[in-house]
Amino acid sequence: MTNHDTRFHSIIEKLKGSNHKLTPQRLAIARLLAMSKGHPSVEGIFEQLRENFPTMSLATVYRNVMLIKSLGEVLELGFADGSNRYDGNKPYPHPHLICVRCKTIVDPALESLRDMSREVETETGFKILTHRLDFFGLCANCRPKE
Repeated sequence: MTNHDTRFHSIIEKLKGSNHKLTPQRLAIARLLAMSKGHPSVEGIFEQLRENFPTMSLATVYRNVMLIKSLGEVLELGFADGSNRYDGNKPYPHPHLICVRCKTIVDPALESLRDMSREVETETGFKILTHRLDFFGLCANCRPKE
């Protein structure tokens, strides 16, 4: 079983455990979130599913993403311009690299973040409940266009 399959089944189990119906649209949204590497927006999810579900509305996608988020199975990344992107593959706080030109979002593997959180707690006396660490720059595809 791949990580994407594991994530999909985790989302489905949470939905079942909360007595939510597993409609075809909800399953498709959950699968897309679990399999996505690109941190899609609600509009992006809607566009990807519209051909298979022509009567599904953008509001349906939004409600389902918010439901899955409320179950702790998707991480929401909000941005100052009002756009939100969603990570169903890694629904826990982790760092992101964000291209300021093409808006690509990449998840770097930074094991040192746990040590940084502990250091911040020790230094400040805070109990860290969650965090967000974003790095903004130009991705490899956009850099040659400088």
